[in-house]
Amino acid sequence: MEVIRNFPDSELLGNLRSGQRMEETIKAIYRGHFEGLCWYVMNNNGSRQDAEDNFQEVLVSFIDVVQRDKFRGESSIKTFLFSLNRYTWLNELKRRGRAQLREEKYEKGQERVQLDTSHYITGREEKAEVLRIVGALGETCRKILVLFYYETLSMKEILERTEYETEQVVRNKKYKCLKQLEQRINANPALKETLKNLIHG
Repeated sequence: MEVIRNFPDSELLGNLRSGQRMEETIKAIYRGHFEGLCWYVMNNNGSRQDAEDNFQEVLVSFIDVVQRDKFRGESSIKTFLFSLNRYTWLNELKRRGRAQLREEKYEKGQERVQLDTSHYITGREEKAEVLRIVGALGETCRKILVLFYYETLSMKEILERTEYETEQVVRNKKYKCLKQLEQRINANPALKETLKNLIHG
């Protein structure tokens, strides 16, 4: 049975500076401070997994600060870790916010392309001809567009029928396929007219 003992701050810092008893020291830091830091993350739009990931980053940063002799002991380890935890998590939230804005912008662009091109491939008449034109984009695009527009499958269902890793990867691929189709249509007025006639004629 593992003996659990608490270390005073001075001993923790001494071990970190010397690199001795690191495993035992890190366990002591985790045992003494993780739950408090976890509470902060979970009460600020994070999950327990987020808290664990954040703690790993905080711990690495703290050890680096101590080993470079930048920790002056002007505050307790608990106070310093809390400040570091807060700083690291707020930076992560900012990063996620920027990523979300990029995603929203991307989705708007995706919707525009979809609106511009989807009506060219959703007609019920002369499907064989439309499929032939879509097929010119390549087997992968043909499969994704047919599954989405003709079989009206969800991204999750399409994912199950393809070899992609995530639904987002499938969305990205569908977007690129639609862009290729849009370019082919715009570059070939005759093709554009043919598709219009097939769908609306």
